[in-house]
Amino acid sequence: MQATPWLIRRGTSRPRLRLYCFTYAGGSATVYLPWHRALPEGVELCAVQLPGHGMRLREPLLSDVPTLMRQLLEVFSQETRLPFVFFGHSLGSLLAFELARLARLHHMAQPLHLIASGSDAPQLRRPPKKLNALDDTPLLDALTAYDGTPKELLENAELMALALPVSRADFALAANYTYRPAPTLTMPITVFQGRDDHELDLKHVHDWSRETTAECDLQWFEGRDFFINSAHTEVMASLNTVLSRYL
Repeated sequence: MQATPWLIRRGTSRPRLRLYCFTYAGGSATVYLPWHRALPEGVELCAVQLPGHGMRLREPLLSDVPTLMRQLLEVFSQETRLPFVFFGHSLGSLLAFELARLARLHHMAQPLHLIASGSDAPQLRRPPKKLNALDDTPLLDALTAYDGTPKELLENAELMALALPVSRADFALAANYTYRPAPTLTMPITVFQGRDDHELDLKHVHDWSRETTAECDLQWFEGRDFFINSAHTEVMASLNTVLSRYL
């Protein structure tokens, strides 16, 4: 299997199933790496690292979803044949969803299951806030209002000077995203959602069911937009239940 900067792998040397994880706006693939210790035996974690993030800091950032999808499709075309599941949180849910649709369109291998976490149904998203258009100070204030950026990072001016362009580019991905009709997916979808997430229109979370001909299950967790951290134990238990179906 060819090494690629797009994927950071953790787990067993003889995987039977891969879990590809797509991160939220401003996040790095490394946020998922500790998860591999809690995954079922036989699952390899593959965290997706976008250009300009983490160790790819010197690469140009992307703010256009179609361009990103074309590059990701090429990456996944090089992966060895092994059953896999997609997990994405917030922006990552949209990226995982769009990549699954593009793979179907190009008659490529598709995920056995899509887990969409912390995201509106694609067809019915609220109008984006366009945080990418904010200057540094209001953008920093917006990040502070979320509970996903560590306080020590927010208080470090030097690190935030590096982090703000990354967040701005990712928020541009979200702002520029346009839902377009495509063939309906055929794999099950499980939706993870925080009960106190005020960033989303929660009455539309059920509408993820429009995107698949298979089952769509909605699971609620205590917490806000970053419930994957605050309710981590419960999230991992639900995630492992899904993964165990395919081992």
